[in-house]
Amino acid sequence: MTHETTPIRDLDGKVALVTGSARNLGRAIAISLATRGADIVVHHHSARSSSDAEMTAALVEKAGSRALITSGDLSQPATVAALFKAAQDAFGRIDIVVNNAGKVLKKAFVEVTEAEFDEVFGINTKASFLVMQQAARQLQDGGRIINIGTTLQGATTGLYAAYAGSKAPLDAFTRALAKEIGGRGITVNTVAPGPLDTPFFHAEENEETAAYLSSMSPLNRLGEIEDVIPLVDFLASDGSAWVTAQTLFINGGFLAR
Repeated sequence: MTHETTPIRDLDGKVALVTGSARNLGRAIAISLATRGADIVVHHHSARSSSDAEMTAALVEKAGSRALITSGDLSQPATVAALFKAAQDAFGRIDIVVNNAGKVLKKAFVEVTEAEFDEVFGINTKASFLVMQQAARQLQDGGRIINIGTTLQGATTGLYAAYAGSKAPLDAFTRALAKEIGGRGITVNTVAPGPLDTPFFHAEENEETAAYLSSMSPLNRLGEIEDVIPLVDFLASDGSAWVTAQTLFINGGFLAR
């Protein structure tokens, strides 16, 4: 006999902005926060992901929360400013920002082109900085900034120099901003997942490398999106008020630091 549990609505009255939430981990984060009561700003990059963003919004509304869909290239300061303005206009406040939008690139160090370098750093580094900057200006006191990084920030591996390098600055961004705005009760943390069994991962890997990466974990498997959500949920909660300036690795023991 099973018993359904009533979701804890500890985020009622709050607003969460989740970048890159059309699909995969971003969508799951948006839905989980909505289930807990937050209204959600669903951001996606372009027209190609509009139908996925609409599905995320529909799932947010099914969970009992309001959704606002926004789009645009977050490496452009005007786009980021417009995103936050749209959120404020729609909901009147922003309490949680999940900085999830990102781009992966697997390529030998010496083969990365200037255009590829600029694109991956534009999304993973510049856009993350701009989003954090606006969040620092506009979050309610007691708010939460949660960046999504990667376990590769601490790993020694080849072929991911541009991707890992573009995520590495999140460590410094997180510590510095946490210090600057901690007096307002705002926490800033980075969640750094290991390899997750998602299309984002499989676009760059094959069966052999997936099996190898699974074997690197003491649990002998890739991660699932559902493995990461509880940590993000905790960091978004009032109970995480003493956790800030951290990069938190969640990877099934793939790497410890």
